Amino acid sequence: MSAGDPGLQQDAKNGGGGSAALPTPRLARAVLAHRLVVPQAVSGRFRRIKWVVLILVLTIWYVTPFLRWDRGVKAPGQAVLLDFAHGRLHVFSLEIWPQDFYVVTGMLIVAVLALILANALSGRVWCGFACPQTVWTDLFLRVERIVQGDRRARIRRMEGPGNVARVFRLALTHMLFLVISLITAIVLVGYFTDLPDLLRALASNEASAVALTSILVFTGTTYSLAGFAREQVCTFMCPWPRLQGAIWDPEAFTVNYRDYRGESRMSARKAAELRERGAAAGDCVDCALCVNVCPIGIDIREGPNFACINCGLCVDACDGVMAKLGRKRGLIDFESWTNVERGRRGEPRQNRLLRTKTVGLTFLVLGLVAALAGLLASRASVVMTVLHDRDPLVVTLSDGSVRNAYTVKLLNKTDIMRHFSLAIEGIDATLEIVGRSGGATLGVEPNGSVAVRVTVTTNYVAGNVPLRFIASDDSGNFVSVSDRFLVP
Repeated sequence: MSAGDPGLQQDAKNGGGGSAALPTPRLARAVLAHRLVVPQAVSGRFRRIKWVVLILVLTIWYVTPFLRWDRGVKAPGQAVLLDFAHGRLHVFSLEIWPQDFYVVTGMLIVAVLALILANALSGRVWCGFACPQTVWTDLFLRVERIVQGDRRARIRRMEGPGNVARVFRLALTHMLFLVISLITAIVLVGYFTDLPDLLRALASNEASAVALTSILVFTGTTYSLAGFAREQVCTFMCPWPRLQGAIWDPEAFTVNYRDYRGESRMSARKAAELRERGAAAGDCVDCALCVNVCPIGIDIREGPNFACINCGLCVDACDGVMAKLGRKRGLIDFESWTNVERGRRGEPRQNRLLRTKTVGLTFLVLGLVAALAGLLASRASVVMTVLHDRDPLVVTLSDGSVRNAYTVKLLNKTDIMRHFSLAIEGIDATLEIVGRSGGATLGVEPNGSVAVRVTVTTNYVAGNVPLRFIASDDSGNFVSVSDRFLVP
C-alpha cells in the first residue's frame, strides 16, 4: 500500500457507505508503519459462497484422515493414506503402487489442465475461493476479527498505546493462530501415517522424532503463511500469478470495473446535481470500500491486475453501496475485459464463455479423466518383470545345449496369498528355478513380491528367438512378459 492508496482515505463520500472514524493521515501512518493489508469485513453473495467453500474445504481436510476403510488383515485401515513405508497410496478402495506412477502423473496433468480451463473461464477463481492459502487466511482473518475487531478497530489499536488490553488481544489472537496451525499440522502428518495411532503416540509421548519434526515444521509453515505472509504469498511467492498473466484471456469473466459507467468519480450529491442539469456523472462515489475489503490490497478500478485473486469481495462491497444509493448493481462485477471495452464503445455485451478454447479444454480434461479411469479399471493385480542376465548372456553346455538365465520378479497387489506357476512359450526348452526343486511354482505374500533367477535350456541353436514368460495362478489369472532367447 502507498500513501495515496484509496484504502487510506475516508470510507465514504456523501452516501458512499459510512464515515471514517479517524483522520486520513493517522490511518495512513498506522497501516504503513505495520506494512499490512487490513481487509474490512463485507457481506454479500460472493462472501457467502466463500464461507461455504471454506467450510467444505476445512471439513474435508480435518475429517478425511479419521475415515476408516476395511482392507483386510494387516492392511492399513485409514481411508486415505500415503503410505511411504510400503510405497503406496490408498484412497478408499483405490490403491496406487509405485508401478502405477503414470496414474499420479495423469492426475497432475488433469489438475493443471483444469486450472487452465478455470483461468479461461474466470481467471484466478481457484485462488479466490478454494486455494488452501486463501482458505486458511480467511480462517485466520475471521479469528482476528473476532478477537481484535474489524478494520477500523484494528487500525486504531495499531496507532494506540501498547496497553494491557491490546497486548492481551494480540496474544490471544496468535495463541489461537498457533492452535489452529498445530491441529492443521497434526492432521497433515496424519495423511502419511495412521492418524489415530499418531494421536495416541503424541498423547503418550511416544511419537517418533520424524513425526514431531514434521509437525513442528508444518505448524510454523501454516502460522507464518496464513498469519503473516498472507497476500504476499498470492502476489510474490506463488508462481501462478505470473503464469496466469502469461495466459490471460480477455474473454474470461474476471473481476473488472466498468469504468465507462463509474467515471468520472464524484459524490452522490454532486452526481445528482449534474444529472438534474442533464450532464454526465459517474456512478462511483470513490468510497474506497472495494479497496478496503480486498485481501490483496489492490484497487481494481485501476484495471486488470495480475495480483487479483477474483474473490469477488469488492463486487459485494460495491453492490452494497449501489443498493444504498438506489443505483444498478454491477459497477464492479465478474465481466470479460472485451465486454468492458465494448461498453466503452457503446456496443452490447456478449457472453463468450463457450468458445473454441474452453470447449476444447473441457473435452481434453474429460477425455483424460475417462482414460485414467479406464487405466485404473484395467490394472492387473499382479505385475511381472523379466531381466535377462548380462554376464554371461549365453552359456553353451558340454552336451551342446544352450542356456540363458533371467531374473523374474512377481508383485502381488492383492491382500491374499497367491501361488503362481511359471512357464514359457515360443521355444521348446526347459525352465528351472535356480536353487529350488519341485517345479516352477512361486508363492507370493499379500501385497508382497518375490524375485527368482531362472534358467531356460534348449538344444535349439538356429538363432535368436522370441519367447514369452507366463505366470498363472490357481484361479486361471495370468500375466505374461516377452523377451528373447539368445544363442552364441
